[in-house]
Amino acid sequence: GGLLCAAAAAGPPPRSYPHSAVLDGAAAYLLRWGRRGSALAFRLEVRTRGYVGFGLSASGGMASADIVVGGVERGQPYLQDYFTDENRVLKKDPQQDYRLEYAMENSTHTILAFSRELHTCDTNDKSITESTVRVIWAYHHKDMGEAGQNYHGSNRGTKSLRLLNPEKEDVSSASLPYFDLTNKDVPVPDKDTTYWCQMFKIPVQHEKHHVTKVEPLIQKGHENLVHHILLYQCSSNLNDSVLDYGHECYHPNMPDSFLTCETVIFAWAIGGEGFTYPPHVGLSIGTAADPQFVLMEVHYDNPSYTEGLIDNSGLRLIYTPVIRKYDAGVIEAGLWVSLFHNIPPGMPEFVSEGHCTLECLEEALGAERPAGIHVFAVLLHAHLAGRAIRMRHFHNGEEQKLLAYDDEFDFNFQEFQYLKEERTILPGDNLITECHYSTVDRIRMTWGGLSTRNEMCLSYLLYYPRINLTRCASIPDIMEQLQFIGVKEIYRPVRTWPFIIKSPKQYKNLSFMDAMNKFKWSRSEGLSYNELVLKLPVNVRCSKTDNAEWSIQGMTALPPEIERPYKTEPVICSSSSCLRCSLFLTLSFVVHITASTIGNIGPFV
Repeated sequence: GGLLCAAAAAGPPPRSYPHSAVLDGAAAYLLRWGRRGSALAFRLEVRTRGYVGFGLSASGGMASADIVVGGVERGQPYLQDYFTDENRVLKKDPQQDYRLEYAMENSTHTILAFSRELHTCDTNDKSITESTVRVIWAYHHKDMGEAGQNYHGSNRGTKSLRLLNPEKEDVSSASLPYFDLTNKDVPVPDKDTTYWCQMFKIPVQHEKHHVTKVEPLIQKGHENLVHHILLYQCSSNLNDSVLDYGHECYHPNMPDSFLTCETVIFAWAIGGEGFTYPPHVGLSIGTAADPQFVLMEVHYDNPSYTEGLIDNSGLRLIYTPVIRKYDAGVIEAGLWVSLFHNIPPGMPEFVSEGHCTLECLEEALGAERPAGIHVFAVLLHAHLAGRAIRMRHFHNGEEQKLLAYDDEFDFNFQEFQYLKEERTILPGDNLITECHYSTVDRIRMTWGGLSTRNEMCLSYLLYYPRINLTRCASIPDIMEQLQFIGVKEIYRPVRTWPFIIKSPKQYKNLSFMDAMNKFKWSRSEGLSYNELVLKLPVNVRCSKTDNAEWSIQGMTALPPEIERPYKTEPVICSSSSCLRCSLFLTLSFVVHITASTIGNIGPFV
């Protein structure tokens, strides 16, 4: 392979890699990484003496990926920048943007350290942003030169990570007390996907304590089986009888008590770490106002239908009697989960918006915290049709920087994103959760609902100080949705849900759901419908704990006039390729270079 820039110095590897993730089940491939100004530095430690492949991909597959391959062959380090087209054909990138910094091979492992600018101006590279990144990896026991592109067989895979998550101050919690919420001998069914729900009672601390950290406890050997874990706060009006047994979540026979657990207080996903609260904030436990009952949802992923698996994974909550300055709260913002949220089939792109309205925030903050609340982390939540989610923030009608976003949303990788800087939400603000979906592969309507084949459009805001506001959401008006498909009248009074249609004849005695499915959706009809639903008046949801409500709840509001789509900030890119460093610097002072200009320098392979 061609050496990049200069032969990599065989000196000691840099220690500036605060993040790490094991990419494979066998722990043979370790990735470490860290931010360095406008670049990202990577270090791969892989159990092979052949080549090592690493890449960034939109889909998690080999198609249209940005790939680097390297190794040490006969004592000579090599690192080469490649890309693949939509047919997965590997091509050498004419603009080499990965810079080799260190390479070492011993009797068992190959170690490579290299860096790359976040934005390289190269159309064959993927920009690295705060969105989820699908990292692809591979390795082979032979080097590239020995047999060209050796097929890497089963030594390959993909993992979703957030490469630009801000670093957390890791305060040592070794000496602090903790309690575990773990499943007890759950028989994992021999099917692709299982969601298992178990209710727990927070062990009673007779006085106030603060949870400072939540960590995953994954049973050894089950690292690829346990896909994600969510912890929900439940109604405090339950009694201990709900603790007796676990059950499949979202199941018709699921216990009613599970339906009272709606607010996510912790989320972990495969590849992720635990969650540490900022030093001045904690999750309060032990008082009457705190969570008493919680529901843990574990997503098991068993694509090989393995039988006889028994799991005891769960969570560890580390707490302290030393009370921190503020209690953390969680607000669920976005679209209230209901059939009023629906997405036509066959749509490559459909946008839904959920409103945390000015009216709701005005009332709740005005009464409880006129100085505003401070958001420090956000979880963006949708289901399998979700492709991108943005949390838009307006102050007195003027748009602020995005509160959080994920333009490469991956349902199987959901975690709270720490904000780089805390964001204050004041009376006079409003928030919009904007969700982008693709239903190209579906032939029936997709409905708002709990199951993974249904959809959601939610943001969970972690903030302090805690106020009595648990949900700030909206429901779009239903009547204009019915008129869109030609419904004239429904049977009144409405005694059933979903209600029954009276006329016209083609929908007579059908439910709202059946009529929407009967309507012949084309892409252009879907687009017109999308325009309509974004303008519909919304019903305001503005809830307190245990289903109490602020007085604004149930009022109708008009969605604010906003610019669509959201205008993203322009990206400043720079190339780290040695061949082009001086050329690029000269040019960048003279002329604004577009990505396509750079992409056309040099012959394509």
